[in-house]
Amino acid sequence: MIIENTGLNGLKSDLAHLDEVTTKLGFVRWQWEYYRATYDLKFEDKANNAEYFLRVNARVEVGKLESPYAILFLEEAYIGKTTFPHGLDYSAPIPQAILQASQQKLVQLKQLLSE
Repeated sequence: MIIENTGLNGLKSDLAHLDEVTTKLGFVRWQWEYYRATYDLKFEDKANNAEYFLRVNARVEVGKLESPYAILFLEEAYIGKTTFPHGLDYSAPIPQAILQASQQKLVQLKQLLSE
C-alpha cells in the first residue's frame, strides 16, 4: 500500500543526515546499492501475530551511496505485511493502529529532514 500525501516524495538530503535522522526514528537502511537505498521500519501487531514494514526508498541524485556527502531524494513511502518465509504483501489490509503509527513516523521524518 502506497502512503500518499506524505510530503516526502522528492525531498532531498545528504546520506549522512538521512542515515542519522532515520536511525533516530527507528528505521534501518536494509537494501542498498550504489544509487538507491531502502529504509525500513518494523511494526508488530501482537494481537494478530503479524509484522508490517514501513518502507521509504531513496535514490542518489549526486555522488554514490558509499559517500556520506551523496545527495539523495526520497520516493513514495509504502507499507506491507510480511509473508512466510520472506517477502512483503503490499495489497494486504493494514490495521488502522499500524497505519496511524506509520503516518506519524513519516510526519516526524519530514519534520526532521526539513529542519
